[in-house]
Amino acid sequence: MAFISTKNLKGDIFGGITAGIVALPLALAFGIQAFGGIDNPAASSMGALAGLVGAALLGFFASLFGGTHSQISGPTGPMTVITAALVSGVWASSQSLGAVLISMSLAGLFCGAFQILFGILKIGKYVRYIPYPVLSGFMSGIGVIIILQQLYPLIGLKSPVLVVDMILQLPQRVAGGVSLTALLLGLGTIAIIFLFPLITKKIPATLVALVVMTVVSLFLNMDEKLLIGAIPSGFPMPFFAKEGISLADLQWGPILKASIIPGLTLAGLGSIDTLLTSVVADNITKTHHNSNKELVGQGIGNIISGLFCGIAGAGATMRTVVNVKSGGRTQISGMVHSLFLFAVLLGLGSLVRFVPLSVLAGILITVGWGIIDFKGFKDLLKIPRADAVVLIIVFLLTVFVDLLTAVGIGMVIACVLFMKRASDLVEGGYSSSEMTNFDKESPWSDEGGIPEEMKHRIYIQRLNGPIFFGTITKFQSVMDDVPKDAKIVIIRMRLVSFMDQSGLYAMETAIKEIQANGAMVLMTIIQPQPMYMLTKMKLIPELVPEEHTFKTFEDCTEFLAKML
Repeated sequence: MAFISTKNLKGDIFGGITAGIVALPLALAFGIQAFGGIDNPAASSMGALAGLVGAALLGFFASLFGGTHSQISGPTGPMTVITAALVSGVWASSQSLGAVLISMSLAGLFCGAFQILFGILKIGKYVRYIPYPVLSGFMSGIGVIIILQQLYPLIGLKSPVLVVDMILQLPQRVAGGVSLTALLLGLGTIAIIFLFPLITKKIPATLVALVVMTVVSLFLNMDEKLLIGAIPSGFPMPFFAKEGISLADLQWGPILKASIIPGLTLAGLGSIDTLLTSVVADNITKTHHNSNKELVGQGIGNIISGLFCGIAGAGATMRTVVNVKSGGRTQISGMVHSLFLFAVLLGLGSLVRFVPLSVLAGILITVGWGIIDFKGFKDLLKIPRADAVVLIIVFLLTVFVDLLTAVGIGMVIACVLFMKRASDLVEGGYSSSEMTNFDKESPWSDEGGIPEEMKHRIYIQRLNGPIFFGTITKFQSVMDDVPKDAKIVIIRMRLVSFMDQSGLYAMETAIKEIQANGAMVLMTIIQPQPMYMLTKMKLIPELVPEEHTFKTFEDCTEFLAKML
């Protein structure tokens, strides 16, 4: 299409192929996870096919119509958890593979339709207002669910559907006997994924683990029940044309009812997942995505994927980063990634049948491990108590209730707590009338006295208002304006009355980027609450030494004078 540039064609092709290589084992693994609750021999191969189709179709059309130049889309951990719950629920009530496929397809269609609606209504910009503790607890909960679910195939067993059952039944199921071969292959997969990057990062560790462990399994005479099994080759067919599915015999009322809410949940989660990945891509490439256009592109991709029995997906952070690092810069890279997966789907499906399920379980366990926000949990005793409470509540609700409830309740609690904080600040004499006005142009009245010889080396960043989850996007934008050739950056904190966990992490990232460019960071007039948080999180003195913080701007200028 006319809007897609071909100036970086070589980089886009290489980036797309590399991303496709990384996506292949993940597409298979996520697809099989989605169908893990079906007690049927055909479930594994059906899931693998759904994962590949979803990655290929969503990836192509989301890139073609989306608003993020280097985004790679496909099945992701959070989206697959919801699809798995839908699939297992429909199977439990119907015992029909046809009903499962149609419910999953309809959920994908509803997901895409809702995402297009989100884009048309221009609500993509509101994702930035999700507090860090909500995202942290939510993503960590998903990571735990993935790990718990994959512990069973790791030892050659079928996983229960409910998280509580996964925990309670594990000792009994292990006592009943496990496959030592499956366990060794799975542990070998995990070891390769964590250790191979120490040798080289040019070859994706997940692909190496998949190939090496599959080859090893060929010499172990494994039971066919522990393998994926053959998946159909050839161009995928729409769900209404699938062999063995009679649309007239299906109970459409229950199927539609079972698909709409998961479709809405997928749309909400997929939109959050995608736009967060878009922000990551922007930070690496120094570009700016169109959030509403991206949602429309994701919606079109998920509709087409659902139409052809692919599982719903979203922008995938790891695959997007791999694409960018390998040279991908435009939508062409995402389409090349999809064409690579199509080639696998059309020609190499017969080889996939030999992949052990425990190897894919090992891959997914590393994915789940990577999703867990260990930094957030490590800082629980340092961050504001309210943020810690929100994080823990969202985490527990995600694991033991459901994802939509977790995000909804987390947002409500976070908003109530923030209103309380804002009220406290106003009562304490702070003005909140300019909460998001980060003024970086007009000098403040106390900024005289900077030595003339140093003015060309100094950049003063003036911040005005609390730095919290609702303002960090603007804060990040302002901090990106710091010149790369500045030798000294003075961050003025006089009007920053409050910082929450989101703001603390944003400030930490900004300071590290400034220091990475070779500049010294000085901070002046830090208010009590931000000072307490900065010292408790050890940003002061580990990142900014105490001698580089000043109670007045005059103290700062005296320090600068001594440097001459």
